[in-house]
Amino acid sequence: MYRRLLQFEFKNFIRNPQFGANLVMKILMFFGMAYFSLVFAALPFLLYFYAKEKLAVDPILLFSRFFIYYWVFDLIVRYFMQQMPTQNIKPFLTLGISKKKLVNYTLLKILFNFFNWGNLLFLLPFAGLLIFAGGYSVLHVLMFTLGIFAIFYFNNFLNILLNGKNSILYVVFGVLLIFAGLEYFKIIELSIYSEKIFYSLYSQAGLFLIPVLLAIGAAYLAYQEIYKNFYLDKGLEIKVAEGKTENIAFLNKYGVVGTFINNDIRLLKRSKAAKSAVVASLFFLFYGLLTFTKGYQNDFMQLFTGIFVTGGFMLMFGQRVPAWDSSYYPLMMTQNVPYKEYLKGKWALIVLAISVSIVLSLGYLLISWEFYLTVFAAGLYNLGVNSYITLLAGAFNKKPIDLNSKSKSFGGGGNNFNMKIMLLVIPQMVVPMGVFALVKYFFGIYPAVAALGVLGIIGFMIRDYIFNYIVKVYKTQKYSTLEAFKKA
Repeated sequence: MYRRLLQFEFKNFIRNPQFGANLVMKILMFFGMAYFSLVFAALPFLLYFYAKEKLAVDPILLFSRFFIYYWVFDLIVRYFMQQMPTQNIKPFLTLGISKKKLVNYTLLKILFNFFNWGNLLFLLPFAGLLIFAGGYSVLHVLMFTLGIFAIFYFNNFLNILLNGKNSILYVVFGVLLIFAGLEYFKIIELSIYSEKIFYSLYSQAGLFLIPVLLAIGAAYLAYQEIYKNFYLDKGLEIKVAEGKTENIAFLNKYGVVGTFINNDIRLLKRSKAAKSAVVASLFFLFYGLLTFTKGYQNDFMQLFTGIFVTGGFMLMFGQRVPAWDSSYYPLMMTQNVPYKEYLKGKWALIVLAISVSIVLSLGYLLISWEFYLTVFAAGLYNLGVNSYITLLAGAFNKKPIDLNSKSKSFGGGGNNFNMKIMLLVIPQMVVPMGVFALVKYFFGIYPAVAALGVLGIIGFMIRDYIFNYIVKVYKTQKYSTLEAFKKA
């Protein structure tokens, strides 16, 4: 039965109307996995010989000291990136296949996810080095390896239990933030406790069973959670809540555009997927902290950082227009919807978010006045140029969005790859970085900011002409978009 289910998924992949884009995305994902596989395979050698030759410390102690940070990082990445493969299983619930088999198949897919087995690419070479090069006890190394590997599976099943439970998630991340603050101010150094806890998996026989039992317990709870909610009319259905009439009165004076803005504000307040996009865009405000790291000190990368700091909402929301309306897009197209006003409503929301981000990024004045000017310049370019380009890119994004799904903000069950979208990255990222760096090199920071500001002002001045072109593109893509949304 599991082989047949795999065959069905393969046929769904090759018969998909976006097969070409999906294939390209799979190839890119393969190269990405190959890259990270090589990194994971090389890290144990770097860790072992660096610990032995440079620091003269036990490699297991060094690993254990900092493993808690990687554990937290792994949990956070899983929450935002790892998907629950339930959407492809939903059609089988109406067939004569037992629910138990479908749930088992779902869990098997999760177990063989790269997030889980990819860690073996580090752990197995590291264990081999400890045994054959370091002369460590074979039994103790195997216990240590099994215990650490079980922790990753514990994270895997914990992610399933946290999926969609925002209240629990906030508590978990709140505790993590508290400990991060205690570590930062040297009140409690987590690395010391991390070293003692995880090194004991090697030094104390039998302690490796604790993470193993925790992983098994979490797996059982995750299985029960999935099994309990594995119904079209329960766990996988579109959640229905009591309707509430909401209206921001002052927007009504803007006519049709104000109506569309009102609708989008309701969307952001009510939809899980839209809320996730808003939360994710807030994280972009902290992207500028990368300026502390080597490699982000040059003008190119600082402007690149500024685009993300001020454009988080633009990237998370704007480039997914009209996918946000995919569930009722066919109905909209049967009405006499004024495309220009529809897009202007989205654009107004993006411009407002960019403006707020520019104000909130004033905190970067604590880093330097010049860096904030770079962020400010990127914000001006986002306002007057990138806001239009992002909307234009949305015309080629034909991956629908389930507004009530529990899918993560970054990623999703499919992909939005399109070569035209990739080409639009040139005026969106490359051009402002080149203009800013070039003008700053010859004339200084203030003319560089002014140059991007002028581009932004020009964009505002000719916005009607730009919108006319964008509307033309959306109308050209209208029927292929409708077909993709209907087949999803």
